Amino acid sequence: MNRRNLLAAGTLAVLAGCTVVPKAPAPTAPPPGPAPTESVIPEDTGHHRVALLVPVSGKNAAVGQSIANAANMALLDTGAKNLRITTYDTANNPTDAARRALADGNRLILGPLLSDNIPAVASVARPSDVPLISFSNDEKAASKDVFIMGNLPGQSIQRTVDYAHSQGISAYAALIPRGEYGDRASDALLSSVRGDGGAVIAMEPYDRTAASISAAANRIKEKSGYGALLIADGGKLSARAATAFREDGGDANVRLLGTELWSGEADLASTAALRGAWFSTVSDQRFSQFSKSYRSRFGAQPFRIATLGYDAVLLTLRIARDWKVGKKFPTSEMMNSDGFLGLDGAFRFTRGGIIERALEVREIRNGSVTVVSPAPTKFGN
Repeated sequence: MNRRNLLAAGTLAVLAGCTVVPKAPAPTAPPPGPAPTESVIPEDTGHHRVALLVPVSGKNAAVGQSIANAANMALLDTGAKNLRITTYDTANNPTDAARRALADGNRLILGPLLSDNIPAVASVARPSDVPLISFSNDEKAASKDVFIMGNLPGQSIQRTVDYAHSQGISAYAALIPRGEYGDRASDALLSSVRGDGGAVIAMEPYDRTAASISAAANRIKEKSGYGALLIADGGKLSARAATAFREDGGDANVRLLGTELWSGEADLASTAALRGAWFSTVSDQRFSQFSKSYRSRFGAQPFRIATLGYDAVLLTLRIARDWKVGKKFPTSEMMNSDGFLGLDGAFRFTRGGIIERALEVREIRNGSVTVVSPAPTKFGN
């Protein structure tokens, strides 16, 4: 592996063994391929080079820039002197962004943000033995060198079901959106409930529209025998579904449940039909101070997902204690069973690259959201 001279574009094909036909025009040479991307970063033997691959242009620019700002904050807050983090825009060409990152000598990639970009980036990084710590929540994209850092719906549902089980609930129903997120949510519910010895009585699918989820809620309330109803969607549609379910005969004793999508949703606390509902997510204990510091530095409110950028840098700094400059990133250190601590609480990774998070359970009350089961501060292993 030639790490210093990795090319950012494919090499030109060599034409050989061509036969020229008499009186025919001479063959036209193919146009030259793109010139190799050369590093614009000077030689540096005192810093670990880390690439941050996020969209900083296009429709997801605001989210990507928020993550990049948070990563920079982590460097400033910790006073880190041994990391050089360079941002590469993935909005138009994630493959090219990855090639430029490797040409610049980066030995670790933080990103990409979108799961659709992971195959393109990994295909470039893997031959050079450069791992990814992605901000995606697509656990199917995880592998031994692709670590998924986003908040996973399955873990949120597992935590909520375990809490519900501790409160005596064993039978469940669910409103599940059609699509990939819904598939993951339904799989997680079935696995979690069966693991606790319970049963899923009914599931109703819907399209992600107000009319469709309301109709599904009306269908599910015609069934009986369940003590909890999972609504696997964000705040607005969940509020619509809860209202439809509670109206005109919905069982008032059924406990409503949500997913990590409910975190930070203003519609929840103001919806009467959602009072008493439970959902699980990462702790907000440190987010308010982070948000205040972010606003003072950048003059805007951070996206909630920005903490992933901050925590990814904290994680890198922790592992950098045993990482020699110029050497490959020690991926094995990512699987520390004791885990790591960030703004979003304790977390660790499986050998398959999937994050495990310590989550808290919250309850929606009259105009407020309250923690009813705090997140563990460490893992029981």
